[in-house]
Amino acid sequence: MNVTVENLSPCKKLLRVEVDAAAVEAAFEDVTRGFQREAQLPGFRPGKAPRHLVLKAHAKGIETEVRRKLAGDTYRKAIDDQKLHVVGNPDLEEVQFEKGKPFQLAVTVEVAPEFELPDYKGLKAKREMRVVTDDDVERAIGMLRNQRSAYNDVSREVKDDDFVVVNYRATTDGKPLTDIAPTAKGLTQKENFWLHVQKDSFIPGFTEQLTGAKAGEKRTVTVTFPEDFVAKALSGKTGVYEVEIVQVKERKAPELNDEFAKTLGTNDVESLRAGVRADLQNELTSKLRRAVREQLIGELLSKVQFELPEAMVQAETRNLVYDLVNENQRRGIPRDAIEEKKQEIFEFASRSAKDRVKAAFILSKIAEKEGIKAEQQELAQRIVGIAAQQGVKPEKVARQLEENGGFSSIVEEIVNTKVLDFLELSAQVEEVVPAAPEA
Repeated sequence: MNVTVENLSPCKKLLRVEVDAAAVEAAFEDVTRGFQREAQLPGFRPGKAPRHLVLKAHAKGIETEVRRKLAGDTYRKAIDDQKLHVVGNPDLEEVQFEKGKPFQLAVTVEVAPEFELPDYKGLKAKREMRVVTDDDVERAIGMLRNQRSAYNDVSREVKDDDFVVVNYRATTDGKPLTDIAPTAKGLTQKENFWLHVQKDSFIPGFTEQLTGAKAGEKRTVTVTFPEDFVAKALSGKTGVYEVEIVQVKERKAPELNDEFAKTLGTNDVESLRAGVRADLQNELTSKLRRAVREQLIGELLSKVQFELPEAMVQAETRNLVYDLVNENQRRGIPRDAIEEKKQEIFEFASRSAKDRVKAAFILSKIAEKEGIKAEQQELAQRIVGIAAQQGVKPEKVARQLEENGGFSSIVEEIVNTKVLDFLELSAQVEEVVPAAPEA
């Protein structure tokens, strides 16, 4: 087999491969024998049909299988011979395939970048000295109470911290908002829309103008869209909303007592506070650790530069865009507002994807150098954990991972975590006083 390699870019190569006619003939013979063993033709027992009849009946299938076998075997051997670390799927182009002639194949592949590891021991990072306070605990319990609140209709006037259900239509310069921002349908018109009457809720200055109104009343609300408004086309413009108050609702949070604590799986209020404090402490510890690790990764990214495989960056960008859109939708951001920000979302995802792909190569190379691997027991524990989360048997999770090729991503996740453990243990972490929160 003859292989030539052309460098198209630092991470992309074109392989031209040629297999001689004798190897092509051998492939035809091998595949034909396989078909002959399995062939079922009228008048013959399975596997006993004459060769010439098998060739006549299965000529197309034999040719297809030979082509597939030659392409696959040739590609794999060429990659092994050239010692290439291929990432992603190859682009195979058959140049010549004909019985009695050499088989020629052109393959475009992306390969892992070549680079020298920077000094990765003793990296510097800062960890904020933060603790869970009594105020944090009470604030969290307040959120739990609010989540279980009742919303009761009231006949009085709207006041601060109420909830109102409204119908509205909006214009700017006498025209619907959608004339200026076509995707801003949700900002232009809504029926039975819930609003929390508090400062800067919905659009800054909107809900404050509803105080004093009663159910059934109509009001004209005028707002100026902020310069950094999610719908860029409306930034700085004046919006006029014709609002109908459908319902006024008062939020009634449950009393903080032992009965409420029991609804959350604890015995009494003190047990609830202890459990909330423990949860907040675990969350804070994880957050501080993530912050340190992000700094360590940032240090590594800044210490070395190399080209990245385009297909990997594009695939990671698509995944991040998908995740960002889903996350925004879960947070209740309207689809039209997300559409307005699609270019910014893509640009952010693209930048993040490059960092993620680059970090993955660096962590992988550190793992290789330090002999860090995913042990079978660690993989089994991760599968059991996934099964517990999904409420299914571990065997089912393992089968699904096998079918969709998901084992490699779990192995990579385990290895990366162990590499970050290693980096954190050797890092120079400085304890610092937390910065004052911004106003």
